[in-house]
This record gives sequence, C-alpha cells and structure tokens, in this order.
Amino acid sequence: MAIENLITDHLDLWTAAVRPKSSAGRGSNSKLDLTGIKKLRELILELAVRGKLVPQDPSDEPASVLLERIAAEKTRLVKEGKIKKPKALPEISEEDKPFELPEGWEWSMLAEIAEINPRNESDDTVDASFVPMSLISTAYNGQHEFEARKWGEIKKGFTHFSNGDIGIAKITPCFENSKAAVFRGLINGIGAGTTELHIARPYTDYVSAFFILLNIKSPIYLKKGEAGMTGTAGQKRLAKDFFSFYPLPIPPFAEQHRIVAKVDELMALCDQLELCSESQLAAHQTLVETLLGSLLQPAAAAEGSLTDSSDADECATTMDGGSVENAGAIFDQNWARLSTHFDTLFTTEASIDALKQTILQLAVMGKLVPQDPSDEPASALLARIAAEKAQLVKEKKIKKEKPLPAISENEKPFELPQGWAWCYLQEITFLITDGKHGDCNNLDNSGFYFLSAKNIQNGKLVYDNARQIVESEFAEIHQRTDLEAGDICMVNTGATVGKMAMAQDHIYTRKTTFQKSVAVIKVASNYISNRYVALFLESEIPNLLKLSGGSAINNLLLGDLKRKLLPLPPLVEQHRIVTKVAELMVICDQLKSRLQTSQQTQLALAESLVEDALV
Repeated sequence: MAIENLITDHLDLWTAAVRPKSSAGRGSNSKLDLTGIKKLRELILELAVRGKLVPQDPSDEPASVLLERIAAEKTRLVKEGKIKKPKALPEISEEDKPFELPEGWEWSMLAEIAEINPRNESDDTVDASFVPMSLISTAYNGQHEFEARKWGEIKKGFTHFSNGDIGIAKITPCFENSKAAVFRGLINGIGAGTTELHIARPYTDYVSAFFILLNIKSPIYLKKGEAGMTGTAGQKRLAKDFFSFYPLPIPPFAEQHRIVAKVDELMALCDQLELCSESQLAAHQTLVETLLGSLLQPAAAAEGSLTDSSDADECATTMDGGSVENAGAIFDQNWARLSTHFDTLFTTEASIDALKQTILQLAVMGKLVPQDPSDEPASALLARIAAEKAQLVKEKKIKKEKPLPAISENEKPFELPQGWAWCYLQEITFLITDGKHGDCNNLDNSGFYFLSAKNIQNGKLVYDNARQIVESEFAEIHQRTDLEAGDICMVNTGATVGKMAMAQDHIYTRKTTFQKSVAVIKVASNYISNRYVALFLESEIPNLLKLSGGSAINNLLLGDLKRKLLPLPPLVEQHRIVTKVAELMVICDQLKSRLQTSQQTQLALAESLVEDALV
C-alpha cells in the first residue's frame, strides 16, 4: 500500500483513536488525548528515517559520496586549525543497525558529520540570543524562541550554539518529550542557553540539519535513548556518547530534502486533523451541555425547558424515552432528544459524567420520578426528627445544637415540588463530625482501624493494609465518630473532597474510626434515606469543592457542611428517587464500558496499522 493511501485511507481511524488524558481528574474537563493522530505523527517520522516515506531515485548521488566530501572538509578544517583533530570513531556493528537501509543510503553518526558541543567566539558587547529550556518546543520542526542578551552575559555557564546547530534536551522528562531544535534566526547568528542540551554543529551542508532533527525526534531514537539514560529518578540524562555515536541513516542529498518536504506536508495534514477533531469535540461538548442544561434551566431562563412543567409529575420519565401519563410535553421533547440519541451524544467519558451529574440534579429537584399526593409530606418528617432530637438532648445522649437561621426565599436555589421542604443538613442528622485532629502513633495489630481518605474507594471502606491502633487510643477517637452501619463517610480534606462511602453492616464497622480528613454524617435514618442524602451530597460535589477551596489544601469545614441546604422529599419518594437513580447509573456505566471497549479497539487498530507500515 502506498504511504499516501496508508494515511489518507484511514483518516477515520487516526481521528477516532482517542483516550482520556491521564491527568484529567474530577473538576477538570476530562479532555481527550488524540492518540491516533499522535501515533500518525510518530509513524510519519519513523517512515521518514527508514526511507519509506518517499520513493528513491536511482539517479540521486549516493550518500557514500556525501560522507567522502564531509571527511575531506573535516580534514581541511583541522589543517587550518579551525577544529581539533577528532578522535577515531567506533565502528557501527551489524547488531547496532536498527533496520535495513534503502539503496543509496549509508549509516553514519553525528560525531562523523558534526562537531559535538562546540563553543562560540564573539565580543562581549555583541547582541545574542538566550534560549532557556522553556523556549524550546516539542514540535517536529524544532521551533524555538529566544530572549535578547549581551554575549558577555551568557557566554559563561551556558551551552553555546549558532544558526544551523542541532540541539536536543538531555535531561528527563524534556528528552522523552522530544524537546529538540535546529537553531535559526538567532541575533547575530549566535546564542547560548540551558546547560541541559547536547549540540551538534554540522561540518557541511551535505546533510540537512532538519533531516537529522527528524531522526532525533523519531520514536526509535527516543525509545533507545530513554533506555540508556543514567542518573537518579527525575535527574536522568542522555549520555554524550549516545548522542555522538548513535547510528544515523543518511539518504542521498536530494532525497533528504524530499523527505523533509513530505514530512512538512503530512504534519500539516495532522495539524488540520487535530484542529478538526478538537473543533468537533468542542462542538460535541457544547451540544451535550446545551441539551443537558435544557433539563435544568428554570422556565424564566429557557423557553421550552423541562422546568416549564407545572409540577414534578410532568417531569417523570425513564431513560429509554418513555414518560408517565400526562407527562409535560416540553419535558418529553427535551429528554427524548437525549434518550433516543444516547449512542451518538454520549461518546466521551466527559459527556457521560455530565449526564450522570444531570441525573443527580434532576433527582434532587424532584424531576426524576412522579410525586404522589398521598405521601406524608417532608414537613412531618422534620417535625418528628426535631422532637426526637429534643428528647435525646433531654436524656443527655446528644448535645444541643446551635440553632441555625431561618431559610430565606433568596437562599432557595429552585422551587420545590408539592410535599417537599427545604432544610439544613444539620436538621436531618444526629451527628456531623470528623476524625482525630492529629496522628496516632501507637500502632498495633489490634483489629481497631484508623482509616483515612485513601481508604475510601469506589463507594466503600477498604481495609486492605489499613492502619490499626491500640484499643485505648481507638476508644477515645471512636467516641467522637461513633461509626455505625448506614453512616456516610465523606472526605472533607485534600484533593478528593466529596468522595464518599456508606458504612456497611460489617464486623469492622464498630471497630473503625478516622483521621481528620474524613467526616462522618449520621442520618436520622428512621425518617430519612441515607442513600438519598448521599445522592444529594454527590450532586453537590462541584459546590462542595468551591466551598473547600481557597488554600493550598482543600478543606471543607464542618460548619459549612451542617449549613448545606438540602431539598427534602417525602420518605417514600426518597426511596423511589434512589431506586430510579441506581437504574439510570447502571445505564451510564454501560455506556462508559462500551465507550472504553471501543476506544481500546480503535487504539489497537491504530497500533496494528503502524506495525504493518514498518514491516
């Protein structure tokens, strides 16, 4: 297959092969790595240096003649005293040659065709260019910027280079990220910069500096260079000998320029694909946000939105697009636009996460299940809880809480359905507290556990490798948290604020307490569904993150948590909401699983195409 066809016939594959960025976490946009296009760029470079990107021309002067000319030029420069006589170069063994060369090509090395780490001579008052590592790009064409300095300011303690020199970062992670450049446009033709560079100054123009750059940016060079780096973690460096003596494939001079031109052309195509993909992803994200937003916007803000419905019954619906009898037509239209196009709308993890968040928002706004007028109203639940708290205070089983101010109309973020009530989280709990404000040093295999934020994983308390403390110290802390089955354990300090687990009826539960990083919320469970409260808190994670910010470490204050406004439905409706959300989350997880499988398949196909092209 012609290389042009290999690339152009599979554009859908290159653009479809994506994966979430590894650094994208909660609170980010979960942007995607365009992995297929990245692999296409790598393939272009690999084909270029192997002689597979453009056809060979038998009439081209072979590379062996170029190397003879370079050797003659070196001899002349040594004789004139312009360079020192180079040391004898090592032989390139057959084992060292990474692949077979086309006809007319030759193996060489930078030390044969260029001076390694040269020095500049110039007057101190001359203007020159200064290039720190931050101004060297990772682009295939070795772009860089510079700052204007006097030569006298930068000639000592920095690496020297001049126009036409090739430089490569030698320290991790800059080397692995392909920071390398052909220096050009330097003030008065000279410059200096970061000491973490290896420099090659070609003896002649018989080998294109840009073709050499393609070599040192190719995947095979970077992979072998990374394997040979030495030093401690975070400070590994590429050896000068690797840079000097690594086998370089040298094509005929005319072919070098054809290859560089073709790489420019194909990389421009990759740029277009990247822009198009990013534009499509941005448009897709906007579409999803608009459609999901239409479910949540108040009627005054968005004509034709879900909340135009007069009551919650009109908003009840199912994930497959059905609705209860007499459901609001506007709600049906908005939700149907989503539910009938799930496979085309929710095609990224970010969009599925947005769908999950919208489901949670609809749930706590009373728009996910129908209301039943016969349900006991939430106001009755609040009155019952208040009476029970008063009795417990009287019996000195709990402390009297500081009264909270009445909830004003301005504080209520949306209108509630009939039978619901606004309340503070404190009103429906018997306890909101956190763990020990300090460390426990008396460790023991006692069976009494002292957990932290890291022990909350996937909605569960994880006891594997958990710390255990002596019973006496445990008893003191446990009086504060008093963990029981059904309690909500939520991270309130650090990078994962809002992460939660529900304490289960487990042999360890009554033998568990926490560090300060975990808050324990004990819901008045006879009257309130703890799963509904957990669902509400999950819907509030973006707001909880805002409350906890403002310093180097996120810290959600218990006072802020207690004053959190919660929309409370009747108890029976709480259970209906929890059941419906669980059903919809299963479907979301299925969507995400299918997406991940599809992404893995696309990546595997892209990998296979690359491997086939290099055979």
